[in-house]
Amino acid sequence: MTRKFEGKTLLVATHNRGKLEEITDLLKPFGVEVVGAAEMELPEPEETGTTFVENARIKAHAAAKATGLPALSDDSGIAIDALDGAPGVYTADWAETGNGRDFIMAMTRAHDELVASGKPEPWTARFCCTLVLAWPDGHDEVFPGVMEGRVVWPMRGDQGHGYDPVFEPQGYDITFGEMDRWEKNRISHRADAFAKFVTGCFG
Repeated sequence: MTRKFEGKTLLVATHNRGKLEEITDLLKPFGVEVVGAAEMELPEPEETGTTFVENARIKAHAAAKATGLPALSDDSGIAIDALDGAPGVYTADWAETGNGRDFIMAMTRAHDELVASGKPEPWTARFCCTLVLAWPDGHDEVFPGVMEGRVVWPMRGDQGHGYDPVFEPQGYDITFGEMDRWEKNRISHRADAFAKFVTGCFG
């Protein structure tokens, strides 16, 4: 039996403004006050997990423990089958430079490694998102979401963020980078995880 969310305030364990706005929007119908980790001046814990659920748990439990509030966190990334699931939890790390994140560099690396692998197209892949809601007493609920698709090249579109310009979701002939933001938010891996979270904790 999933534990229901019964508080007034939900802490979202992210320093990412865009992600915070997206989550606040999704929770509007439930009359929940949403606060972000930056507002609470929380440090970002080190993500030492090797899976999406481990990293999401680290962030959610650290925030719940520090504030005494239920905390929601997510960990997400792209897993490419021909690269044995890489970059996976290291999706953002592939974009790290000494000077911020460069996702064009990360997408180029993914393509170069696919070509070097010698594996033929289609290069099937999926975006994964794992949401964890943790309570200060140590209890948590886990909600995984996925969006199947494939990696395409060259990059297409300037919408979205991250690896969106090289990811064509199943059933579409455009990439996330070419897709209207609202359409993407309706079908994405995060939408899948959110639907499960809302049903589980607010339903």
